[in-house]
Amino acid sequence: MSQSEQKVVQYLNEAHASELGLVQVLQAQIAMTPRGSYRTTLEKHLGETREHARRIEQRLGDLGQSGNPLQSAMGWAEDTLAQMFALAKTPFDLFRGTGGEEKVLKNAKDACATEALEIATYTAVEHLARAVNDETTAKLAASIRSDEEKMLARVMREIPKLTTAVVHAELQGDPSYEVTETGAADAVREAGQQAKTTARRANTRARSTARQARKIPGVARAEGQIKGAVASEQDLAIARYDSLTAADVLERLRGLSQIELAKVDAYERKNQNRSTVLGRISTLRGEEPWPGYDELNASEVNAVLGEGDEDRAKRVHAYERSHKNRAAVIHTTERETSNA
Repeated sequence: MSQSEQKVVQYLNEAHASELGLVQVLQAQIAMTPRGSYRTTLEKHLGETREHARRIEQRLGDLGQSGNPLQSAMGWAEDTLAQMFALAKTPFDLFRGTGGEEKVLKNAKDACATEALEIATYTAVEHLARAVNDETTAKLAASIRSDEEKMLARVMREIPKLTTAVVHAELQGDPSYEVTETGAADAVREAGQQAKTTARRANTRARSTARQARKIPGVARAEGQIKGAVASEQDLAIARYDSLTAADVLERLRGLSQIELAKVDAYERKNQNRSTVLGRISTLRGEEPWPGYDELNASEVNAVLGEGDEDRAKRVHAYERSHKNRAAVIHTTERETSNA
């Protein structure tokens, strides 16, 4: 696959991840929206969004992504992260706002922002594709962008009506929103169940694909940041984290992988936000000697070091000294550099 094709595939993977995440959000918003023109608009766009995802998948297949394990891993990682975002956001969407009418209005305003982002995404895909003479992808992006522009226009037409409903309910005491008729409570339960199902599937699939995905620079760090933002104390690699002093945490950071450091960083910022902890994490975070390094055990690292690359051995030595400090790896790096 050429460099230009790889860039097109990257952009298509980003668009595909966005569509999958949007499916989750639309399902939740439909469940809490009373019957009427706005709900019909959402239902129509849910069908369009699923079709967009299907068409992008087909184009990715035509470009040969299925034969490229690194590109496939990147696509899987992006899709998984998009669904994590959507599932984490769903319960918040369902309960924010003072009344049902205002909840729906807030969701509609979010929908406008989402559609604007989708339009920008497909505009970029279209222009990239034309720049590299990929007319098929360019036409696909233009077609989907047109759908997104129409959806934005439809939602914008609904905003005044939804605002009027808020005025009637909040200021005139004439509510129109009946939660029992929207299925919002069922949506919460369904979202929770879906989150569990997605997690189980992700864990199963991760056994064979996680290492491959994390070989792509930046994926592990992004995964850690996202997981940390929604993590509980029990999800962290440091046991009983919330009860530890800053000094206790500092002693335990050294052995963490880059993904674990990113996770702790996001969790710490969300909670205690201690400058000493965040500062130490900052000094430890950095590029692995090679993408996917933190996924390897000492024997696997030593097998790579056995190839005799002195520069690589030096990078591993410096990284190990600052992080896991595994004696077997340190010994191998010293032997390889002394023999060079």
